[in-house]
Amino acid sequence: MSVYGPQAFAPNLVALPGLFGHFLLWSLLSVGGAIGLLPDMHRYLVDAQHWVTNTEFNAALALAQASPGPNMILFATLLGWHVAGLLGALAGAIGLILPSTLITLAYFRFSSDNPAHQWIRALHDGLAPVTVGLLLSAGWLLAEQNVHNAREGIGVMAVIGLNVWTRVNPLWLLLAGAVAGALGWV
Repeated sequence: MSVYGPQAFAPNLVALPGLFGHFLLWSLLSVGGAIGLLPDMHRYLVDAQHWVTNTEFNAALALAQASPGPNMILFATLLGWHVAGLLGALAGAIGLILPSTLITLAYFRFSSDNPAHQWIRALHDGLAPVTVGLLLSAGWLLAEQNVHNAREGIGVMAVIGLNVWTRVNPLWLLLAGAVAGALGWV
C-alpha cells in the first residue's frame, strides 16, 4: 500500500461520505473488538467499492496488528488514507471511534447506577454469542484468503484445535508459525 500515492494529493472526496458512514456503522457493530468487523470491511472496501485490493487490505491489517496500542484504529486510519488521503484517514479513525465511545460512556453510566437491572444482564448475555460469531467470521475471512494448500489448511486446523482443547499459550503457536514460515514450510 503506497501511503504517498495519488490519493494523498488528490483525495477521492466523492468516497468520503460513504467511507465515513460505513466506519460509523462498523463502530456500532464493534462488540468485543473491531477485529470482528473484518469480513464486512473487506466486503465493502475490496469487493463492492474496489477502493483497496486484497493485498492492500491484508498489508494494512498486518501493519496495524504489528503496531502497539489501539491497532484497529490504525487499521481504519490506513484504509481511510488509502481511499481519500488525510481526510479519509480522519474519517476512518473518527468514524470507528465516535459511536462506540459514546455508547460505551452511556452504558457504563447507566450500568453503574443500575447494576442489577434486567436490561444490563440481558445485554451481557446477548452480546456474548454476537462477539463469538463476529470473531469466527473474521477468522474465516483471514483463513480463506491465506490458506492456499492442504498443508496450510491442516496447520490452521491444528492451531484451532490446540487453542480450543488445550491450555497451550497462543504465543507458542505464533512462534511455531513464524518458524514454519521462516523455514519455508508454509
